[in-house]
Amino acid sequence: MANDDQGTASPSLNILAQYIKDLSFENPGAPRSLQSRDKAPAININVNVNANPLSETDFDVVLALNAEAKEGDKVLFAAELVYGGVFRVTGFPQEHMLPVLFIECPRLLFPFARQIIADATRNGGFPPLLIDPIDFAQMFAQRVAEEQTRAKVQAVPN
Repeated sequence: MANDDQGTASPSLNILAQYIKDLSFENPGAPRSLQSRDKAPAININVNVNANPLSETDFDVVLALNAEAKEGDKVLFAAELVYGGVFRVTGFPQEHMLPVLFIECPRLLFPFARQIIADATRNGGFPPLLIDPIDFAQMFAQRVAEEQTRAKVQAVPN
């Protein structure tokens, strides 16, 4: 633990701002889509995370959530949210930066984004859509594995 006294800053992650970049709710079949139904609609949810540097220590992390409810081939509702946060990240070793940006930052943003989607669906006349917690570590690991596979495929000579 002697390294702690050599002037290295302790790791710090701060949220400087949170914002809605884009929010859309579509209820194309209203008011018919609001009728009671015998079974729950099929709901498909897609999640994406991106991060962009703003400065040496500040990063814009964006969480995109897309939810669509269908009954058969009819869309009952479609909700899209792009929710961002500006984070100040200091004192982390370089090898930890991507996990911080793609796991920890979206983990901090998610509860707010989840509430916005729940409010939008409720305000659209449906029960609130409460998205289950997301395993951002698993998403990150899957993304890294896909990129490694893509790199191996591109490295193979034709």
